[in-house]
Amino acid sequence: MQRTFVMVKPDGVYRRLIGKVIQRFEDKGFKIIAMDFKNMSKKQAEELYSVHKGKDFYDKLINYITAGPVVTMALEGKSVIDSVRKVIGATNPAEALAGTIRGDYASEIRRNIVHASDSKESAERELKVIFGDRFVDYTELDEEWLYEGD
Repeated sequence: MQRTFVMVKPDGVYRRLIGKVIQRFEDKGFKIIAMDFKNMSKKQAEELYSVHKGKDFYDKLINYITAGPVVTMALEGKSVIDSVRKVIGATNPAEALAGTIRGDYASEIRRNIVHASDSKESAERELKVIFGDRFVDYTELDEEWLYEGD
């Protein structure tokens, strides 16, 4: 199984979309193996978004992500990284398809409801920054119906 990092950003929290976002991932069959509701520190935000340091939007991104509470999650499932990216939609909500989180709820590129890892390497780094190794290992009752055996 693969793991990925997902975060409901402050605009998603303030707009009361947490449950709707989580529901999309649960409906898809992904398992939540870690979750936290918190105010992200500037230091942690800078570490999370270190790949964007030096870009013109970096300071605004850090200020935005630390301006209010976020919900952080670790999800697990087959091909979860690519599948989550499809569920959330294009980064620019104007390009996101209807039926995706961003297509249905977001209106601006910098207020696009949710962050998700874009690669295996990003997922590993972001999960380590946010959760370290604090994951809950369990078997869901419907797992045998979600995935075919090898």
